[in-house]
Amino acid sequence: GYSTKKVHVIFNYKGQNHLIKKDIKCKDDELTHLYTLILNPDQTYEVRIDNEKVESGSLEDDWDMLPAKKIKDPDAKKPSDWDDRATIDDPSDTKPEDWDQPETIPDPDAKKPDDWDEDMDGEWEPPMITNPEFKGEWKPKQISNPNYKGAWVHLEVDNPEYAPDANMYLFDNIGVLGLDLWQVKSGTIFDNFLITDDIKEAEEVAKETWEVTKGPEKKMRDDQEDIERKLREEEQKSKKDDEDEMDEEGDEEEKNDEEEEEDIDAGTDDDEDIKQKDEL
Repeated sequence: GYSTKKVHVIFNYKGQNHLIKKDIKCKDDELTHLYTLILNPDQTYEVRIDNEKVESGSLEDDWDMLPAKKIKDPDAKKPSDWDDRATIDDPSDTKPEDWDQPETIPDPDAKKPDDWDEDMDGEWEPPMITNPEFKGEWKPKQISNPNYKGAWVHLEVDNPEYAPDANMYLFDNIGVLGLDLWQVKSGTIFDNFLITDDIKEAEEVAKETWEVTKGPEKKMRDDQEDIERKLREEEQKSKKDDEDEMDEEGDEEEKNDEEEEEDIDAGTDDDEDIKQKDEL
């Protein structure tokens, strides 16, 4: 489904792969699309699809490449008398005397069958039905807790393992471009890869490649869908015509059968008249 189709932005940092924490929806059609990732020296990034920004932020915030700046204070503990219950049971509320009723009861309208043999069938018992008086488990009413102190918040302290890295964005040497693909449906094509430190150059290459072909590709796709639509309509019309023709043939056969029955009935009446004349 569309909800599971997303853009994976993964960085390898200090030998480990890190997936972006944000969900970036990808295009969900059969047309060609242009995907762009921009890394900036200030540790920010931008993801574009078809030259339009769809996500941005900072490497430190949107990936777990660095340890957290803050951690929960290991020495902080919730006081034993801290009450974080917003409501409590009403101590003055009591369960009604008629509350406890069975969930099911014997059907009062059921009757033992006349042919019931207790020696063969055992003792007869009426079927059980839902008890309309059953109220479920009783629980006292809730009231505001006068001792409520709110949710206890664990204090945080600086993480001693955290250390900023101003070069998270930096890749000194890119010697190989590899594709790691997993596809359910074959037919996807990848081309026109570009790695550059010039955004303007990337935009120009996009104009010379993807922007040149996207219009004709969409027109070709639309034309193909139009042809397929017309073929479906013709098939549906042909199927309907065949069904109508079969219905007409069935009606004609039924009419002929009725006429034959009328002829038979008329013949029977004539025979009866002849018989009566013979008797006279």
